[in-house]
Amino acid sequence: TSIVTYGRGTAIVVGTGMNTEVGHIATLILEDDTPMTPLQKRLAGTSKVLGLSALGICVFIFIIGVIKGRPIFDMFMTAVSLAVAAIPEGLPAIVTIMLSLGVQRMAKKNAVIRKLPAVETLGSATVICSDKTGTLTQNLMTVTDIASAVGKESPVSSFGEKLLTYGSLCNDAIIQIENNEAVATGEPTEKAIVLAAYRNKVNKSKLDLNYPRVYEIPFDSTRKLMTTVHSTGKQYRSITKGAFDVLLTRCNFIEVGGKIVTLDDRYRQKLIRQNTEMTSKALRVLGVAYKDISLKPSSRTENSLEHELVFLGLIGMIDPPRKEVIPAVKTCKGAGIIPVMITGDHINTACAIAKQIGILGENEKAISGAELSKLSNEEFCKHVEEYRVFARVSPEHKVRIVKAFQSKDNVVAMTGDGVNDAPALKAADIGCAMGQTGTDVAKNASDMVLSDDNFSTIVSAVKEGRGIYDNIRKSIHFLLSSNIGEILIIFIAILLGYPSPLLAVQLLWVNLVTDSLPAIALGVDPADKDIMKRKPISSKQGMFANGLAIRIIGEGIMIGMLALLAFTIGLRCYDYIYAIDTIPAKTGCLNLHEITPHVGRTMAFAVLSLSELFHAFNMRSEHSIFKIGIFSNMKLLISFFVCTFLQIAVITIRPLSRIFKVVPLTASQWIIVFILSFMPIVIVEIQKYLTSNLKSIKRQKLASEELVEVKPARNEISYK
Repeated sequence: TSIVTYGRGTAIVVGTGMNTEVGHIATLILEDDTPMTPLQKRLAGTSKVLGLSALGICVFIFIIGVIKGRPIFDMFMTAVSLAVAAIPEGLPAIVTIMLSLGVQRMAKKNAVIRKLPAVETLGSATVICSDKTGTLTQNLMTVTDIASAVGKESPVSSFGEKLLTYGSLCNDAIIQIENNEAVATGEPTEKAIVLAAYRNKVNKSKLDLNYPRVYEIPFDSTRKLMTTVHSTGKQYRSITKGAFDVLLTRCNFIEVGGKIVTLDDRYRQKLIRQNTEMTSKALRVLGVAYKDISLKPSSRTENSLEHELVFLGLIGMIDPPRKEVIPAVKTCKGAGIIPVMITGDHINTACAIAKQIGILGENEKAISGAELSKLSNEEFCKHVEEYRVFARVSPEHKVRIVKAFQSKDNVVAMTGDGVNDAPALKAADIGCAMGQTGTDVAKNASDMVLSDDNFSTIVSAVKEGRGIYDNIRKSIHFLLSSNIGEILIIFIAILLGYPSPLLAVQLLWVNLVTDSLPAIALGVDPADKDIMKRKPISSKQGMFANGLAIRIIGEGIMIGMLALLAFTIGLRCYDYIYAIDTIPAKTGCLNLHEITPHVGRTMAFAVLSLSELFHAFNMRSEHSIFKIGIFSNMKLLISFFVCTFLQIAVITIRPLSRIFKVVPLTASQWIIVFILSFMPIVIVEIQKYLTSNLKSIKRQKLASEELVEVKPARNEISYK
C-alpha cells in the first residue's frame, strides 16, 4: 500500500494492482467524474442562447428583406453581417484572459490555481469543508495537561515522568539540540510529546538507546493507534498510544498509584470524565497504555499486542486557532457560505475549537464518524446542512459528506492533504490541497493548492472569484448590449427602406477592436466593497438572471437608436442633399434606397463605436460612475482613449478610410457624433438615480412595516 523509501523488512503480498488500498483509492478517483463548474454551465447556456438567436435573426432579416424587394444576394450578405454582429467573437478570449489574470492575483495571495475554471467557481462556493489541524489551527501542538484515573497530574511528578517517557518511546519524532534549544522534527502531535518530556528532563534520544525498539505497528487512521515494542533486557514491553475512546476499549487493566488493578466501570467512568473535561477545553487527548510480553514480538499479532492492555494515563495538548481564521469565518457567514470542520479529533475537542472560531453556533450540530456510518445516504443527505462539525471521520466519510452537500445544490470546496483525501478532492466542486503538508496525489487531484495551508486563504480566493464572476457578467452585459445595438440599427434601416447603415467590415471592426479592449479592461475592475456581504449566486442561476437580460435589451435599443439617429442625420442632411446637387435630373423623386450613404454610414459607424466606449463606464457598477470614481480603473480609461484614437484614425486617415469605406467628417458632423456618443452616460445615470431612489423608498417601506405589527384579534399595535 506504500512505497518503501528506507529500511528493510519482510512482507506478505495479499493483493496487487487495483486490489490494494492504493488501487481502491484509484478506483474512487476514476469512478468520480469532476463536476462541471458553474461558469462552464452558464457559458454553455449562454452560447446556446446566442447561437440560436443569431440563426433566428439571420433567417428573419433575410425573409423580411426579400419580402421588401431587396436583392437576394444583398440580403444574404446583410444576414451574414448580422450573424457576425450577434455573436461576441471576443468573448472566449476575454473570459480566458480574465481567468488568467485572476490566477495571477490569487497566486500572490497563496492560492495556486491548477484548473482555470476553478477561479470563478470559488466565487459560487456555498460550503467550505476544512480540515482542522494546520488549516483552522496553527499546527503547533503543546502539551498542557496530563491526567490519570485519580485526576489531573503534574508533569514533574513521578507519574508525569513515566507517562511522558512511554509517550516518547511510542513516538517517531526526533529531537535535536540546536543553539542550546531542543528542536523536534516529525508529526506535530508527536513533537509536542517529546518536547514536553525534554522539558521534564526526559531525553528521547537516550530513551531509544536504553530501551531499543524491536518491533512496531505504525499509526493507522482506521485503527487510530500506534504500537511499539521495546527491549527491557529480560523481556519486552509493548506501548500503545492513540485516540482515547479507541484505546480504552483495548484495556482490561489500569495503573493506579503504581499498582496494576482491574479496569472496572468505576475507573472507566473516571477516565471518561477526565477525557471530557480535557476535550471541552479544546485539547487533543491521547491515551497511553502498555503491557509486558515474554515472547518475541515478531511472533505476536496485531490483535494480541493491542488487547488486554494496562491503561496508564491521558496526555492533553492544545493546537491554538490561527488568529486570522476567526474574522475569515465571520466573513464566510456574512457572505452566506457555510463553513464546516472535518477532523479526526474527538468530537468534544472539535466542537470546542469550532465554537472558539465561530463555526459551531448554538443551534448547529456536530456528528462523529461512527454516528455517520449508521445513517443511510437518504437520511444523511436530508439533514446534512444541519451539521457544522464532523469528527473522527475517515477518508470515505469525506466523499460522502461532499456528495451529501452537493445533493442540496451546494457548490462545495473541500480541503485535504493525504493520499486518502484524493477521492474527496476530486468529487468536490473545488478541491483544495495543502501546499506544505499535502501529498503529490492530493495536489494532482485538486483544483487549487493552498501554499500556506490557511483557511483564510480560501476565503480570500472566494472574494477574488466573486469579483471575477461579476466582471465576466459586466463584459457579457457590455458586449451583448453593444451587439443588440448593431443588430437593431440594421434591422430598422431595412424596415424603413434605408440603405444598409453598416458594412460587414465595419461590424467586424466594432466587435473585435472597439468592443474587446474595454471588455478586457472591465475584467480587471476592482471588486465592490460589499461583495462579501452578498449571498452566493445559485449554481442553477443563469448568466442573465436578476433582470440582466432586460437591461441588455434596453441598453441595446438605446445604442441602436443613437446610431440610427446619426445615420438618419447623415443620410438626410448630407447624403441626400449631396445626391440632389449632383443629380439634378432626379430632384424631387430621388429614393433614399438609391443613395450611397457615405456620410450617414460614417456617422453611424462613429457613433456606434464611440457610444459603446462611453457605455463601458456604465457597466462598472449599479452606482453612479461619479460615486465609484472615473479613475479607479485606469485600464478602462486607457482602453477608452486607445479605442477612440483608433476609431478617429480609421475615419480621418485616407488609406484606412478606403478600407472601411468611410469619408472624413466636418467639424459640425464630429460635434453631432460626440454629443450622440455621450448620451449613454446621461441616460444610464438618470436610470441609476431613479432606480436607487425607488430601492431606498422600498427599503424604508419594508422597515416601517417591520416596525409596526398590527394584531387584528385584539385591535392593538405592538412595536418590535
